[in-house]
Parts: sequence; C-alpha cells; structure tokens
Amino acid sequence: MATKKRAKPKTKAKTKKKSVKTRAAPARKKKPAAKAKPKARAAKPKAAVRAKPAAPKAPAAPPVAIAGEERVGIVTHYYSHLAVAIIRMERGNLREGDTVHIKGHTSDFRQRVESMEIDHVHVAQVGAKQEFGMRVVEHAREHDVVYKVAGA
Repeated sequence: MATKKRAKPKTKAKTKKKSVKTRAAPARKKKPAAKAKPKARAAKPKAAVRAKPAAPKAPAAPPVAIAGEERVGIVTHYYSHLAVAIIRMERGNLREGDTVHIKGHTSDFRQRVESMEIDHVHVAQVGAKQEFGMRVVEHAREHDVVYKVAGA
C-alpha cells in the first residue's frame, strides 16, 4: 500500500526588520520643594461616643379627609391598559354621577363616576364591602384612598 506524501508548507521570504526610532520625552520640570509641615501634636483621647438608640417610629397617620369629603374606600389594583381602578368600598355607597376624590402618595385627582362594573356587569350603585371596577381619567395606584365628595 502506497502512502501519500504530505505537502511541505511554503516558506515566506525573510525581510529585514526596520528599526523604529522613538522620540525622547521632553524633560519634565521639577516642582519646587514643599515647605516642611509642623509635626502634629499628640491627640488627646476622646471620650467614647455611644450610639443613642433610635426612637421608635410612629405609625403613619391615615390620610385626613378634606371638609365635605367622606372616605369610602381604597384602590386595590389598577389596570393601566384599560384605565380602570379596582376599588374596595369600606363604608357608605356610591352611585353613578357622584364625584370622587382619589388621593395617594403621587396621585391626587377628582372625577365624576361614569362607569362601574362588578364581575363585568354594569351596575349603577355599589355599597359597603363590595369591590368594583371604575374607569378613571388619571393613573391611580394601589392603596390610594377614595373619598366621596359631598354636594357635588
């Protein structure tokens, strides 16, 4: 059996390397000698500083209702793509045509109740301990408080 001969790698012609001259860096100026600083005196030992215990934080005060407004519920969820807030009624009742004030950490707006639904069924009135969806004009956030505006 005949064996194949391997091809020899081609050699490149050797070239002379050119020497590269580098520029000498400009001479740096020396900074004037700094004045000698006086030696520090021996520090007196300081009395040990004890950390004072932090005062317990008071619980956050619930939002105070403005005169002429009655707290009726809180926002439990917000669907941004539908602009619908889910509200849990705590007390009282709410009808279409009433004005509500939704107030939270970053949201604060008033609007007229135009559309309310419970389990995808349109309703005209809701009472205490019911959860319902309401279309809102601005972004409402969870834990925002809902007030019913009296006489509006």
